[in-house]
Amino acid sequence: MNTLKEILLKKDNTCKSIWFMRQAGRYLPEFQKIRSHNQNFIKLCLNSKLSSEITLQPIKRFNLDSAIIFSDILIIPHALGQKVEFIKDQGPKLDDFNLEKFLDTNEMEFLNELNPVYKAIEITKKNLSSNKSLIGFIGAPWTLMVYMLNIKEDEKKIDLKKLEKFDGKIKLILNKLIKFLCLHIDNQIKAGADVVQIFDSWAGLLPDKKIKNFCYEPNAKIVDFCKENKILNICFPKGIKEKFKNFNEFVKPNGINIDYEIEPKWAKHNLTNVVIQGGLNPKSLLENDEKMFEGATKYIQTFKDIPYIFNLGHGLLPETDPDKVKRLIEFYRNY
Repeated sequence: MNTLKEILLKKDNTCKSIWFMRQAGRYLPEFQKIRSHNQNFIKLCLNSKLSSEITLQPIKRFNLDSAIIFSDILIIPHALGQKVEFIKDQGPKLDDFNLEKFLDTNEMEFLNELNPVYKAIEITKKNLSSNKSLIGFIGAPWTLMVYMLNIKEDEKKIDLKKLEKFDGKIKLILNKLIKFLCLHIDNQIKAGADVVQIFDSWAGLLPDKKIKNFCYEPNAKIVDFCKENKILNICFPKGIKEKFKNFNEFVKPNGINIDYEIEPKWAKHNLTNVVIQGGLNPKSLLENDEKMFEGATKYIQTFKDIPYIFNLGHGLLPETDPDKVKRLIEFYRNY
């Protein structure tokens, strides 16, 4: 079983690895215990000791191949001066975007605010076996802007009129985000992360005429920064369907995480010169074992002869039974 880092370097076309998005968190009783005493989610993400402890919980329970640091993509707008709250049963709520405050935040202020994340990575790295990879991550610029500018109407629609109000300022916002996201990536790697994953969770909301400017180009700039600095990267432009092919050809990441709307055979044929990761619907883990294993087998069989990292097409759901996660890992390893 090779590390995620080795697979992304394509040292062995037959090696396999397994980890899950959102493996550290809400479905685990040990996390729920910590969360019950830490109501402010941003403060919890910035508690280095607890963040590291939470990161390692699924590794101790399941012996997965990689750990992903416990944090949140919205730690970035927080560090850039925008108030972020997590409301129970509603999700994140951000104060109105203040362009002047956003642009005035300097690198030192930003890094000081995020220093606990880097300390958490350092602590985790010291407590993680050398044969396991540690993953850092960021939210892609477009996905962060969806939250920061409050332009999402629902899970399938953005308010284009509200977005157009920022037309003259978008380039400024994007450029600052890209610069500071690269800074955050660099510091995660320096602290001990082996790989960075770039989550563009709301890429699928973009209309065709805007996807290049808002998704492909910003992701490509970040991936170019990673490549210049020899930082291994995985992109996840969720929900863009057949445009995964265009994204991959334009951005050229080391790895690409597919979502559950993408057929694995299509991905294998169309996503070339890249390590493929993920795909399985997280709802599969809410089914009976037979259906769950059937879903997993489709991905295992399709990608058996190419570099592939077993993962999901989105994060583990809160209602997931940890025992199901354990059985899926055992099934994969024994296959």
